[in-house]
Amino acid sequence: MSAQLPLALPVGPDQRFELFVGHDWAVEVLRAASRGEPSPVVSIDAGLFVEGAEGSGKSHLLLAACREAHEAGRRARYLPVPAFAGALGTILEGLDANDLVALDGIEAASASREDCEALFHLHNRLRDAGRTLVYASRLPAGDLAWALPDLRSRLGQGLRVSLDVLDDDGRREALRRRAARRGLELDDAVLDWLFRRVDRDLKSLTALLDRLDRAAMAAQRRLTVPFVRTVTGSD
Repeated sequence: MSAQLPLALPVGPDQRFELFVGHDWAVEVLRAASRGEPSPVVSIDAGLFVEGAEGSGKSHLLLAACREAHEAGRRARYLPVPAFAGALGTILEGLDANDLVALDGIEAASASREDCEALFHLHNRLRDAGRTLVYASRLPAGDLAWALPDLRSRLGQGLRVSLDVLDDDGRREALRRRAARRGLELDDAVLDWLFRRVDRDLKSLTALLDRLDRAAMAAQRRLTVPFVRTVTGSD
C-alpha cells in the first residue's frame, strides 16, 4: 500500500473548525497555528496533544487543522497511526517538508520501541524546524506505557486539550451547524423526534443527516417530522 494515500487523505465536508462545538480557545489556537499566524491565546511551539474518548471530536480537530492549512496555502498531512503501527519508521519519512503534521491515535504506537523512536525523532525535527505538530490519543500521554520514556517527556511538553463527548445539547448544536452548511433548517420538533428514535452518537446522526439532505433535495421538501418519518420509515 502506498504511504501517500492515507497521508493525503481527503478531508470530509464536515471537518471544519466552524462546525466544531466547544473548546473555542483551543479551536482559535489551532486555527492560528494551521495558518502560520501568531496564537491569540497561547503558543503550541512544543506541539498540541488532544486527548479524549472515542466520539469526542479528536479526528475532527486534526482534519480541520489540515483543511485550514491547505486553504492558507500551507503543506499539511494527516496520519491515522493505528493503520501503520509497527511500520512508522518508513511511513514518517518525508513528513519534515510539511508545515503541519497531525498524528491521530498515537496510543497505537506506544508499545513499539521502533515506532516510538520514529515519533521521537520526527517530533524533534519538526519542532526544531518551527513546524506545527498535533497529536490525538484516547488516553493522556502520561497514562500510556511508552516503550521510549523520552517520547513521553516530549509529548508532555506540549499544550494539552482534553475533550469530552458532547451531551445532548452539544450534539443538537453540532447537528444544526452541519445542517446549516447543507442549506437545511433543523427545528426543535425534528431534533426532538430524531433524538427519541436514532442513536445519539454524532457519527450516526451525521450519517442520517446526509441521507435526509439527499432525500430533501430530490423531493424539494423541507425537513419536517412527517417527511423525516417517511424517509426513515419510522413511526
